Amino acid sequence: MRWTWSQLSTLSRIATKGPTTVSALANAEHVRPQSMAETVAALRRDGLVAAKPDPTDGRKTSMSITASGRKLVSSLVPTREAWLEAAIEQQLTPTDCRTLLKAAGIMERLADC
Repeated sequence: MRWTWSQLSTLSRIATKGPTTVSALANAEHVRPQSMAETVAALRRDGLVAAKPDPTDGRKTSMSITASGRKLVSSLVPTREAWLEAAIEQQLTPTDCRTLLKAAGIMERLADC
């Protein structure tokens, strides 16, 4: 099955931050609540998240990750790393690889700011 970047990002956020509402997810992902509702609906349909009434406010619904969702999230990093390694090996020249290493070092410095 194929998921969109938005779906995977949302699922990862729920896995990391714990149960949350669609409104809070929309705010965190910088999208409209209607767009997030569609994203969450797809995740629910695929059995990756579950909805239940918020324990502190019955008007709200809390989204939490399921076992299937957690399994998918845990597989993302190794899958991405394998794809990237193969892409680098197949597509880049040795000069490209050196440039990529330099750029990665610069990005790490920026990330640490």
